[in-house]
Amino acid sequence: MTICVRILHPFLERNAMTVAEQFNTIDVPDDAKALRRIVWSSVIGTAVEWYDFLIYGAATALVFNKVFFAAGGDAGLATIAAFGTYAVGFLARPLGAAIFGHYGDRVGRKAMLAITIMVMGIGTFLIGLLPTYAQIGIAAPILLVVLRFLQGIGLGGEWGGAVLMVVENAPTHRRGFLGSMVQVGNPVGNLAAIGMFALVSQLPEDDFMSWGWRIPFLLSILLVGVGLWIRLSMEETPAFRTLKAKNEVAKMPIVEIFKYHRRPFFTAVGLKISEIAYASIAGVFIMSYATSRLGLSRGLVLNGAFIASFVALFSIPLFGWLSDKIGRKTMFYASCIFSALFAFPMFWLLDTKDPTIVILTIVAAISFGQMVMFGIGAPWYSELFTAKLRYSGASLGFQVGAAISGGLSPLIAASLMAWAGGATWPVSVFLIVCALITATATFMAPETANKELT
Repeated sequence: MTICVRILHPFLERNAMTVAEQFNTIDVPDDAKALRRIVWSSVIGTAVEWYDFLIYGAATALVFNKVFFAAGGDAGLATIAAFGTYAVGFLARPLGAAIFGHYGDRVGRKAMLAITIMVMGIGTFLIGLLPTYAQIGIAAPILLVVLRFLQGIGLGGEWGGAVLMVVENAPTHRRGFLGSMVQVGNPVGNLAAIGMFALVSQLPEDDFMSWGWRIPFLLSILLVGVGLWIRLSMEETPAFRTLKAKNEVAKMPIVEIFKYHRRPFFTAVGLKISEIAYASIAGVFIMSYATSRLGLSRGLVLNGAFIASFVALFSIPLFGWLSDKIGRKTMFYASCIFSALFAFPMFWLLDTKDPTIVILTIVAAISFGQMVMFGIGAPWYSELFTAKLRYSGASLGFQVGAAISGGLSPLIAASLMAWAGGATWPVSVFLIVCALITATATFMAPETANKELT
């Protein structure tokens, strides 16, 4: 990691201003065109990262349980094992947040964004080249776990930098709206991932299972090239330039967070729990539940996820705009209430097997259970920390919450259903508990809408 920073840092900073010039230009840019460029550069780069991370989710539910974990012949255990590797990516994200957050607070946001997109891209591309269990035995799932871990490290470090590039440039009264725009990269990446899988799913079953599923992973290398070019053209944020000019860069950001800023850190973790649980259950686990348990077509479930992501392109900025008007806390409370009330009806509606009802259920669950908190969380997590610790604090809080709930949720859900003999009520109870945890964190968190960053 240190070697990468040393190699790339001079190139990334070759057009940087002198310390005196930086100190005189610390204001948020007034030029609307410059601000739009910053926002869209972050959205596009983040979309590439999310595409790489999310195609694994679709492959986990539709492919990996058959080609990497089917040796024992038990479909239920194979699915649980596949979701276990899905969880590995989430469990690696805090490590990525710690590593890149440290350097992001010391070296700069821009350098980390360039490195993380390469880490993610390499891991994703190599998954597309992996031999199956039938070809090389136990080495296949082991290699899959290693590459999923690499994906998690990349995304864990990327998210904070992408958000801060916008949040630290945005006007105070528009920080919720513009900060949420970065999260639009998630549905864009998801649309691309789902679209690619829907396309290759049209292949004959044998072709899809043997080589068709690999295409979305291999194509990621082209998207990484585009994302890297975009990120190399971005400028460092005013907040970090100010820190460097005043020589106030934190020496050990993670240590300072756990020593002096534990409350905002644990608050950020709690704020993430319900949102990512709904994302993982409605976006990943339901794919397996609907196809394996209910006998619904793969295409129907993919269509539901596709429409939900399309709706999110518009709902995320709307939720961010509303959070600037009525506050971050109000929006989070509303989403927590929905998440708890919809936990049981979600499975009742899916069990109707009616295609229209199934699609609308997936859209509602993702839109109001995930995207409200997902969009608003980007600026809110960042606002909880001071500039010198913002990359590490926001990233680590976000990713630890994601690891605790998101990575384990499909695995927990599959295990709970197996324990309950196929009943879904334990999964619903799990979602309600997650909503209560996030509601408690919301109560503990300060309202930061329309307040200056520190």
